[in-house]
Amino acid sequence: MTTIDSDIKTALVTGASKGLGKAIAIQLAQNGMRIAVNYNSSPESADQVVSHIKDLGGDAFPFKADVSKVDEVNDMVSKIEDTLNKVDVLVNNAGIINDQLLMRMSDETWHSVIDTNLNGTFYCTRAVLRNMVKNRWGRIINIGSVVGERGNPGQSNYTASKAAIIGFTKALSKEVATRNITVNIVNPGYVETDTTAVLNEKQRSHWLSVIPQGRFGETDDIAHMVNFLAQDHAKYITGQVICVDGGMAV
Repeated sequence: MTTIDSDIKTALVTGASKGLGKAIAIQLAQNGMRIAVNYNSSPESADQVVSHIKDLGGDAFPFKADVSKVDEVNDMVSKIEDTLNKVDVLVNNAGIINDQLLMRMSDETWHSVIDTNLNGTFYCTRAVLRNMVKNRWGRIINIGSVVGERGNPGQSNYTASKAAIIGFTKALSKEVATRNITVNIVNPGYVETDTTAVLNEKQRSHWLSVIPQGRFGETDDIAHMVNFLAQDHAKYITGQVICVDGGMAV
């Protein structure tokens, strides 16, 4: 087993090889945490994130798992605990979209999104929770979406997954509150990522028109909130739905 400083907290960030997950991993590392960089299909991208964190003076390790597959999640968490001793902070960021109007939506399209976004959150949380309870300290931060509260045409599967995570967050926060474990959900609005990069000009103009600040967010806007919730000073914040969306959900 690698010799690990137990005083340094370890954060597992799922879907951390790009976009929002990458920004969160870097932000947590810059604030002194050791990072388990989860990826599924992009080992090169995950290695780049690890290298970037190390260049900044931090510590990070890549771990592969498809979060929609329970055996892969359990194996990943076991490897993280063997290598890094524990998971103190879990950021359930991994997620996919697979849009289609409901009357045309196949079972596969529905389940692909539910399996990754909702079941993946459940699998990863369950896998790390026992040791958090044992250690009487933990931070679980779920990444939702503003559409989990507002809905969006063509995204009944995605909306259902994110709305369910809100309920999951509230219920779990009450289960573990006495163990010094907080559970919160951060709901981003439209953020400049690969997902929003494919919007055409008409779509982009529409969404900008319903955001009071009149702009899309940046990944760091979300990462800073996640980092705040991951720290000791956020110990009295739990079960909360925090929108970082330029006022879109108001």
